[in-house]
Amino acid sequence: MTENDNQRALRVLQLTDPHLMADPAGGLLGVNTRDSLDAVIAQVFRNHGQPDLILATGDIAQDASEEAYRLFGDKLNVFQCDSAWMAGNHDDSPLLSRVAAERGADQRHILQGGWQFVLLDTSVPGKVFGELAESELAFLETTLSDNPDLPALIALHHHPIEIDTRWMSPIGLRNRDAFWQVIDRFPQVKIVLWGHIHQELDQTRKGARLLATPSTCIQFTAGSVEFSVEDKAPGYRWFELRPSGEFSTEVSRATDFVFELDSNSTGY
Repeated sequence: MTENDNQRALRVLQLTDPHLMADPAGGLLGVNTRDSLDAVIAQVFRNHGQPDLILATGDIAQDASEEAYRLFGDKLNVFQCDSAWMAGNHDDSPLLSRVAAERGADQRHILQGGWQFVLLDTSVPGKVFGELAESELAFLETTLSDNPDLPALIALHHHPIEIDTRWMSPIGLRNRDAFWQVIDRFPQVKIVLWGHIHQELDQTRKGARLLATPSTCIQFTAGSVEFSVEDKAPGYRWFELRPSGEFSTEVSRATDFVFELDSNSTGY
């Protein structure tokens, strides 16, 4: 920790579900995902400026292409801080990890600003749902056991709770009970953060904030029974974290981004 970390809160940016593609014209339900990510990044600078750390919580690529991962890294060059990437169900986890490693973005446990960040891989090859391998659960438990005095943010792609968007129930984290059995043992966990659901969520569970964040491209309709999207603007989440474990967080959206959403689609 530097002296500067004591003077102000640690600023953390979450970007999630950009669904980038090798094709520059690649779109998702009518939205060019490169353009929407650009709009979100511009909004970050308008609203908040430079972060100290970026967490990219999965589905970085729609087509699992190396070009998409390299493009994502290029987009992040406008920021002056480190980033950490994790895989989602649309990603090729080994390929993502290889490209991320070239940029130092493959860290799984980060100590910064009096906090610790634990990044988990919930992706299952060829499946939309998520699952934590025994090795991931062991990594989580060991890391928290070894660092009991640092407030912790746990980041993953798939949602580890039931949400009111019913069609997403089968595609969340399958072994969530095993996940919570670990988390519940460690009171230093202040935040559990994820992507995947393309919508904002803010709940509390046993003293921990449970947070999900809009995608940098399309948004799923909260509370829908069947697949549905709504024309909310793409967005991101911003944190300001204090070494005491106190923090503030907010979601911002690129409301100036103009797009024509294909709301008739039955999937993505």
